Amino acid sequence: MPDLSINFAGIKAPNPFWLASGPPTNSGYQVMKAFDAGWGGAVWKTLGVPVINVSSRYGSINYRNTRMAGFTNIELITDRPLSDNLKEIEEVKKYFPNHAVIASLMVETKAEWHQIIKDSENAGVDGIELNFGCPHGMCERGMGSAVGQEPSVLKTIVEWVMEVAQVPVITKLTPNISHIVEPGLAAAKGGTDAISLINTIKSIVGIDLDTFVPYPVVGDKGTNGGYCGPAVKPIALEMLKELAKHPEIKHLPLSGIGGIETWRDAVEFILLGAGSLQVCTAAMHYGFGIVREMIAGLEQFMVEKNFETIEDFKGKALPNVTEWKHLDMNHKVIAQIDSSKCIGCELCYVACDDGAHQAIQLSETIGVRVPEVIEENCVGCNLCALVCPVEQCITMVDVTTNPTEVTWEEKTEAGKVPTTFDDDLAGGKHHYVPTVEDALKFRK
Repeated sequence: MPDLSINFAGIKAPNPFWLASGPPTNSGYQVMKAFDAGWGGAVWKTLGVPVINVSSRYGSINYRNTRMAGFTNIELITDRPLSDNLKEIEEVKKYFPNHAVIASLMVETKAEWHQIIKDSENAGVDGIELNFGCPHGMCERGMGSAVGQEPSVLKTIVEWVMEVAQVPVITKLTPNISHIVEPGLAAAKGGTDAISLINTIKSIVGIDLDTFVPYPVVGDKGTNGGYCGPAVKPIALEMLKELAKHPEIKHLPLSGIGGIETWRDAVEFILLGAGSLQVCTAAMHYGFGIVREMIAGLEQFMVEKNFETIEDFKGKALPNVTEWKHLDMNHKVIAQIDSSKCIGCELCYVACDDGAHQAIQLSETIGVRVPEVIEENCVGCNLCALVCPVEQCITMVDVTTNPTEVTWEEKTEAGKVPTTFDDDLAGGKHHYVPTVEDALKFRK
């Protein structure tokens, strides 16, 4: 079997699956239960000056039959005494010495940072995570994302922390910023040992249409929350990639957070440079037992690909991520419909005719419901394959005729800027684009 153990910036764990700081890591009971289920580490719910939380606290986006495709919360840091949390951290480390326990911290002054770091280290934590990401409540008090959005302030606090920290320090970044590289660079220049991202996204998930109050409703008011869950994974992957490819940041270990729910999600984060994985919403939705499927899937993937350790494929996708101007403009695919799998729903026709390039037509033969691809019109946009409800019924077939790779950048430098897809790639052959007159005929 492959070896799933990791050494993340000096923090060792039996596998890369950690619980992210949040409700699932609010107590020693929960963390020990999680470790028994198979989690390799846990980032304790953020410690600081205890707060008073409100009720209710959570909201979600449900997409058709999928519950919690997106999730929001307005819960703040721990509402339990610091002494209770530290005592329970000590207990957890006594029973699980080989599992990673990281203290998430959020305080204000330099003296408070120094003191809480020493207290956490005395309790036996393996590492510290600086919470510079919370986009609600705490940021209104000058903490959380208020720090993450100010690179100079972030750098200063990281420097305060590094003055006294004896265990590895992870800086957690907010996604509520125009360019994630800026706080990433600030953390690196401040001397952080590692970076984790992303924290939650500032959001309002919906409005009660009877009371006109945002969800979650607290009395007769609501507020913005922190958005997470499967819906944020693409944003997290993009931001992870930005840091993993940056020459002044890529040397730092990166902990990936944001929408991880399956082993495939985990693999994608590792392929883009994550050395550890933090999960919160999935554990809240399905319970701690979900990690067993994630571990089994990751192991099977590694066996099939002949990877022995996580390091063997960490960042392996990064060389394949480039800028648009470097993509091959001679590459061409078109849609192909498998008539044996088609159920005649005509979704591909509707989507292409209304929302794409009018490259699919309905059969003129009575009784035949399988649409047909108009190859000369197909630009290979993939929309039909994406809307098709039958797996592999519509596939994109490579029909590249010119194997020479040519990029937009190369064409521009050569002084030949293509004006249309067909002018440049199909030898001046234009595909048919319906006119306004055609639309009027359709109405009749």
